[in-house]
Amino acid sequence: MTELSLPLPSVRLDIWLWAARFFKTRSLAKQAIETGKVAVAGQRPKSSRALRVGEQLAIDRGEEHFEVQVLGLSEQRGPAPVAHQLYAESAESKARRAEQRAMRIAARDGYKAPEHRPDKRARKLIRALGDLDAL
Repeated sequence: MTELSLPLPSVRLDIWLWAARFFKTRSLAKQAIETGKVAVAGQRPKSSRALRVGEQLAIDRGEEHFEVQVLGLSEQRGPAPVAHQLYAESAESKARRAEQRAMRIAARDGYKAPEHRPDKRARKLIRALGDLDAL
């Protein structure tokens, strides 16, 4: 008798990233995959790629970089404690993110918020400068 080999359970990569709460929406997860911010086993995947338990992911989200191993699959987004059970982050990744977070906090430590709203002249200067963050 021949055994029927059942397909291994899998879920789409963009759905898993959304369910594991790495991205707020599935479209943001898809956009991150298409722009190369997510790698599966060191390779650039498509958003429809079937993700299986045990695979390694590298995820760039803003200034944070995650290196995780898939422990569980889900197509539904649940509460954060349940989502954290879907993956295991490497110790190096956690240490690197903690160090980067400490550096960001130290960099803005000297920032002092203005005591009052800008007056008419200051608002005019701000408008003249434009949005510097967009550069």
